[in-house]
Amino acid sequence: MTVQEVEDQIVEEFSIFDDWMDRYNYLIELSKDLPLIEEKEKNEQNVIKGCQSRVWVSAEYKNGLIHFTADSDAIITKGIVALLIRVLSDRTPQEILDNDLTFIDKIGLKENLSPTRANGLLAMIKQMKLYALAYKTKGE
Repeated sequence: MTVQEVEDQIVEEFSIFDDWMDRYNYLIELSKDLPLIEEKEKNEQNVIKGCQSRVWVSAEYKNGLIHFTADSDAIITKGIVALLIRVLSDRTPQEILDNDLTFIDKIGLKENLSPTRANGLLAMIKQMKLYALAYKTKGE
């Protein structure tokens, strides 16, 4: 699937729910599908700065694609990072850098998070794009 197709699928899934309590519950469900980071990768280098909760994101570059794994000590945050990984993992660095993650605005995610969680969301996106930039620079 293309990045846009995955984003459209997420928007469609969230449109089923009428209120944000149901959407939060769905995020919790999504957290169960998160490709978990290895324990040894839960280190200061992989921790996302700017998140209220502890979030670790690791990236592996293989065959021209970046594969992300992550974990968090907060269940909703874990669901949020699961969404980001669903869209951005197993993509080329350029695909990641070119993506604006429009699904975030379309489902109203940022507006329905506390300010600290919204900052954490932006920090996760920034870190994932920094990984893409580093691998793109290294690969060329």
